[in-house]
Amino acid sequence: MSKKYKSLETKLIHAGEPHPRINGAVALPIFQSATFEYSGEASYHDIKYIRLNNTPNHVALHEKLAALENAAAAVVTASGMAAISTALFTVLSAGDHILMQDCLYGGTHDLVTKDFQDFGLAYTFIKGDDPASWSAQIQENTKAIYVEALTNPLLQVADLKAVAGFAKAHGLVSMIDNTFASPVNFRPAEWGFDLSLHSATKYLNGHSDIVAGAVIGRAEWIEKIRHKLNHLGGSLDPHAAFLLHRGLKTLALRVAKNNENALQLAQFLAAHPAVANVYYAGLESSESYARACELFEGFGGVLSFELKGDVAQAEAFMQKVQLPIIAPSLGGVETLMTRPATTSHAGMSAADRQQSGITDTLIRVSVGIEATEDLIEDFRQALED
Repeated sequence: MSKKYKSLETKLIHAGEPHPRINGAVALPIFQSATFEYSGEASYHDIKYIRLNNTPNHVALHEKLAALENAAAAVVTASGMAAISTALFTVLSAGDHILMQDCLYGGTHDLVTKDFQDFGLAYTFIKGDDPASWSAQIQENTKAIYVEALTNPLLQVADLKAVAGFAKAHGLVSMIDNTFASPVNFRPAEWGFDLSLHSATKYLNGHSDIVAGAVIGRAEWIEKIRHKLNHLGGSLDPHAAFLLHRGLKTLALRVAKNNENALQLAQFLAAHPAVANVYYAGLESSESYARACELFEGFGGVLSFELKGDVAQAEAFMQKVQLPIIAPSLGGVETLMTRPATTSHAGMSAADRQQSGITDTLIRVSVGIEATEDLIEDFRQALED
């Protein structure tokens, strides 16, 4: 059992670590074994086997991740979408209905709008900042409500406090994608959420070298999700588990710098005459600012913006910057830049993107941990060249 550590920084280093250490190894070894000796386990799900998500590498991650969000349990998966899909298919059964925030990561949006009907599932999109409208959307078969801590890619902040309260009042499972905020900035269990989902590819790992996911929350739901995951097969391999475990230890340091850089870059862009719009909850001009201040300990490392111009001008700007890498994904130590219409939300129809406010000229920036002044100077030369 892990000791009870008070601070997140200490939990990142020590929570979930084996005691005693395995042959004295300071770093948890990679258990490159598909199977383990049978020890009389009574349940199929307790047999030690990689696909059953219970090897020493898995167990250490599960305990550490649960501790980070002050939740009861956690389970890691082969990708963020494996976490999202497995959690949804555990909470929902054929004939069920779910309330979904109306601005979502493209992969989640595609899963809901294109695949749910094949499984007999129904959904209704709701506005995350309008709690008064939610009750009218509930049906007899509504089982859950799903939101994002910071929406991808417009960085909106739903009334998360109201979401958790609404779910409890109506007997719904509250689910939140906490990828953009990370446990450093927001811990859903502390606000009453049942399940927190992550693409661990992003901030949790932080080095753009693995794909992984995680679900954190109430023990009874995590156990059901693990069983479903065992059947679906979306398990995290030992090498990825090792890298995620290693990456987590610097999470607090990385996210603090991500927060600092993104806020200063957002402020710079908001004041620049060539920029039309900046989407970042840390700006006082943002509609989400007051709510973000109440909920979060930092505003995150992702921002989006639009130039005063067309797609060609947006593309030209992206070619002029020197530090950002033009690539999808986010949450790494390096700054990444993309147009969501061509990457994260390319699976959505143009009409759906427009309805969600995702324009073709929108540029999303995952701000890394480079020197702040270097990033700002690079953006300045690209805007003014």
